[in-house]
Amino acid sequence: MAKDSDEEKESKEYSPTEDAVMGALEKVIDPELGIDLVNLGLIYDVSVDDDGLCIVTMTLTTMGCPLGDFLNDSITEAATSVDGVDKCKINLVWEPVWGIDKMSRFAKIALGLHG
Repeated sequence: MAKDSDEEKESKEYSPTEDAVMGALEKVIDPELGIDLVNLGLIYDVSVDDDGLCIVTMTLTTMGCPLGDFLNDSITEAATSVDGVDKCKINLVWEPVWGIDKMSRFAKIALGLHG
């Protein structure tokens, strides 16, 4: 999971499979910012059901982000690389709105944002 998770993410208990998916998603790098999606705070939730369907609830930094298809493919590849995950569905949401407050401390430091 993110190196400095916000309280909202900490309140959910993830299964070992869901934890593994979050770990895999930390390897999906936003090519514009050079930081992974988890630390950027773009991944809002991950759930995996008993049939191996993973649902990733996430947002993008901006509506109409040109990287949507690239990220979709990378997220699906990362999620389905985890044992017990056969399919991945991305639930793209715009609420809550993403902002730098959703980023981990690690991401803020890496991007030179302080505070």
